[in-house]
Amino acid sequence: MKRLLLLALFVLLLACGGVKKTQEAINVGDYGSAIAKSLKNLAQNKTKKGNQPYIILLEEAYRKNTERELKQIAFLEKDDNPVNYEAIYTSYDNLKNIQERIEPLLPLTIVEENRNAKFKFKEYDNDLLDAKEQLSEYLYDNAEALIDNASGTDDYRKAYDEFVYLNEINPGFEDSDQLMQIAYEKGLHYVSVGVVNQTAQIIPERLEQDLLNFNTYGLDEFWTRYHTNPRSDITYDYDMNIAFRNISVSPEQVNEKQIIKEKQIKDGYRYATNESGAIVKDSLGNKIKVDKFKTVRCDFYQFTQFKAAQVDGAVHFVDLKTKQEINSYPISSKFLFEHVYASYDGDRRALDNDLVSLLSLAAVPFPTNEEMVYDAGEDLKARIKAILKRQRFN
Repeated sequence: MKRLLLLALFVLLLACGGVKKTQEAINVGDYGSAIAKSLKNLAQNKTKKGNQPYIILLEEAYRKNTERELKQIAFLEKDDNPVNYEAIYTSYDNLKNIQERIEPLLPLTIVEENRNAKFKFKEYDNDLLDAKEQLSEYLYDNAEALIDNASGTDDYRKAYDEFVYLNEINPGFEDSDQLMQIAYEKGLHYVSVGVVNQTAQIIPERLEQDLLNFNTYGLDEFWTRYHTNPRSDITYDYDMNIAFRNISVSPEQVNEKQIIKEKQIKDGYRYATNESGAIVKDSLGNKIKVDKFKTVRCDFYQFTQFKAAQVDGAVHFVDLKTKQEINSYPISSKFLFEHVYASYDGDRRALDNDLVSLLSLAAVPFPTNEEMVYDAGEDLKARIKAILKRQRFN
């Protein structure tokens, strides 16, 4: 019983805390939060006694929010500045949205006052449509002017963003879809990509193809297009070169190591005897057996096949308009081939299990130099991807 009372008190304190925070939101003019908190509680159970304060708070917050929004709209309309069109549209949209969220909950009864909460609803559709039309024309004109007077890709991108917003509030407005596509295409940066071999080695064709397959990089570059096969009809903004400066492959090596292992193992048994040489028996009359041990020896020969490849280079970015290098990032990768196998001479029972497992292995063919370079280069893809993610073009 005591536990139930504590639980009830805890729930009451939580409820009171929620009401207090909602009232505080109203007191500081954060009517949106107060409305949202009240609606959330009332949507769960509008007839719950503990939710009665939220009805009163919702009524107050709605009234004060509506008065403030309408005063702000009137002021902005009187100012007659096109820059205010978005704020006017947003205000009308918020007023309409709040009404639509409250309406399904009506009636909301205030039990102590024996009345229903009062909400003065108004039809905002015409005002909202007028505001949307004004804002749409403003966004369209502004974006079109950015395209016509663009001094660089930034202006085209701003125009694109304006058209995106325009299509969110008023899809298909005039020819905004076509102009948005134009803005997007002109706002793109085109980068030609190539591989430069500055070494005396041959770069494996498969490695070069993999490095230039940008579809495998998983890039999300909305404003950048990388072309590994440059097109004649495109003026490229930047050049990206993956330059190989050094490719080295070590000789094939087989290193041998000898290990001598000795171990005592069981070698049958004998009967235990006492000091007089008589066989000792247990309580049941059975002869007591004692394990016999002997030392075994094994020469273990471990062979390690080893070969290494090292690839070093850099990724260069050049601004094709200024012919200046804007960034250079070193890249390096190493691949090691290592294979261990073994043989023995002697008694293999002297060997530990981890050594015995190597006896089932044999020598394997070494990878070719081309395979080694390719495997070393595979790691370069991850490094190039990281470079592309942090590279930013102006």
